Amino acid sequence: MKGRILKLFMLICIAFSIINCKKETSTEISKPKAVEKIKQVQPQEVEIVASKPWDSITHDNAIDFLIAYGKEHKENKLRVKTRLGDMIVQLYDDTPLHRASFLFLVNAGYFNTTCFHRVVPGFIVQGGNSENYSTVKIKNKYENYTIPPEFRKNHKHKFGALAAAREWENNISKKSNPFEFYFIQAKNGAHHIDGEHTVFGEVISGFNVLNKIAKQKTGRDEWPLKDVFTEIEVIE
Repeated sequence: MKGRILKLFMLICIAFSIINCKKETSTEISKPKAVEKIKQVQPQEVEIVASKPWDSITHDNAIDFLIAYGKEHKENKLRVKTRLGDMIVQLYDDTPLHRASFLFLVNAGYFNTTCFHRVVPGFIVQGGNSENYSTVKIKNKYENYTIPPEFRKNHKHKFGALAAAREWENNISKKSNPFEFYFIQAKNGAHHIDGEHTVFGEVISGFNVLNKIAKQKTGRDEWPLKDVFTEIEVIE
């Protein structure tokens, strides 16, 4: 009788041990699953917060890129440095694509490779080009993108106006060339080209420098015999 009771007691102990073992095993298995879920979430979170590099503009994404760039960069004043002195330029907020594009190229260092390559006294001084290989390289990098016109009735080709150059042939929509710009040097303005080119800023200081550039001797191609290189920086 005592033997039976002892066997029964041993069986009960064995059964109790098995039940506890199953509970512990179940708990240990559940932990790696929770860790796996966390690992699966982490890559998604990183992808959402990752920022796109700002030098990825192309001919196809130019508008969307410039809208986003303009929201990130609210600056609207620049300093144009030359060997003849400096000019302070105000960019217009109501021509947002042109403002964003000019800021982007300034921050990319593009204009620091260029010079005033066309000077017509009593009319314009035009910059944004040079014979440097770096200038062409940057244009090609950004696929020579163009900008839709942003004509505004309140922005005319007055003395000191900053406007975008453009191609006249095969350009019915009058898209701007963002790489080349010009300042109006005519005292009475050049209103015959209002509505033909987007005016997106103006000189607010350094008009004497503008006039000095216009007085530079040029060759037959209207290119100054002595280059007037530019260095343009954003004023915070």
